[in-house]
Amino acid sequence: MALDPVFEPITRRAPELPANLRLPHIAATADTLLDHSVMQRLAPEGAPEHALGRMEALVLQLARIQNSSQQPFDQLVFDAPQLVVFAADHGVADEGMSEHAQSMTCEHVLQLLLGAAPVSALAQMHGFELTVVDAGVASHIDLPDDAVRKAPLLRRKIGYGTRNLMIGRAMSQAQVVSALHAGMDVVRHLPGNVIALGDVGVANNVSASMLLSRLCGVPLSDACARDDFQNAAADDAQHPQRIEKLSAAASRHRKALGPIDALAALGGFEIAMMVGAMLQAASERRVVLVDGYVAGAAALVARSLMPAVADYFVFAHRSAEGGHRLMLIHLQAQPLLDMGMRMGQGTGALLAWPLLLAARGLLQR
Repeated sequence: MALDPVFEPITRRAPELPANLRLPHIAATADTLLDHSVMQRLAPEGAPEHALGRMEALVLQLARIQNSSQQPFDQLVFDAPQLVVFAADHGVADEGMSEHAQSMTCEHVLQLLLGAAPVSALAQMHGFELTVVDAGVASHIDLPDDAVRKAPLLRRKIGYGTRNLMIGRAMSQAQVVSALHAGMDVVRHLPGNVIALGDVGVANNVSASMLLSRLCGVPLSDACARDDFQNAAADDAQHPQRIEKLSAAASRHRKALGPIDALAALGGFEIAMMVGAMLQAASERRVVLVDGYVAGAAALVARSLMPAVADYFVFAHRSAEGGHRLMLIHLQAQPLLDMGMRMGQGTGALLAWPLLLAARGLLQR
């Protein structure tokens, strides 16, 4: 049966990549013999088929990720889990797409560094090492002299915020390549075999919606539902005007069809770095916990570049944005949780972490 054209990608041709972009090799994880072996161990005695429901799919996915020719699978092992939060500003914030001033991006970064963000408590509870990456915050980040830093800050700033995508491309191709390589480098230097990815950036949900629309063919009116905008105080009459402005921007960038071109025209520095981080993590056979809508947009781009990377994605939750629901449908992903959140910063990823611990426990009995 043919797919609904709404969910058909605009092009099925192999993406044309910049000559200086170095992508890592990613191995697919499919293994029928392993699946049979794991299911034999997982099935409770005398229980009906698929008694554990979606937990079976999670256990199988994790087992495939940790099975390789160098290290055949025995038990699930989660070593030195990492949470990496990428932060950047977006020029489109100048268009009134958020109720927050752009300075809130820097404020949220400071909260993370001081251990005052909600996700900081979750990271401490679950034993995740938290790293904050300045991918392109519009100001210099400095803590007060008397502040006690609880998380490291990696300065990988590509620029002081992206350009306004309403006027021109958000990033140059060179900046996209630099951001992808920076994201790979961040992961390359982190220990462990589990990485959760989060984001900070005022108005970055606009870029997520634009990428969803461009790469999946979803109408902007669906990708950018009224409730998806951070400016919830705006009256209903303003929403059609926002869609009209975004549609004009999409038309201006109509030739940006491939994942790299779309990312450059419509994305952000933190999204591009997350793409690189995902690709590198998958190449190292790490479990990749994908947080919410913006991280999902990075996953969409990463899968467009290298389809095998999707084998390593564990989608933590379905956020409150209507566009995220459509994005997950296109990605053929079933998130672990659905709690109506729109927090970002990896909060949903760490809330879902106990389910991965439960998956490990089911194979240890």
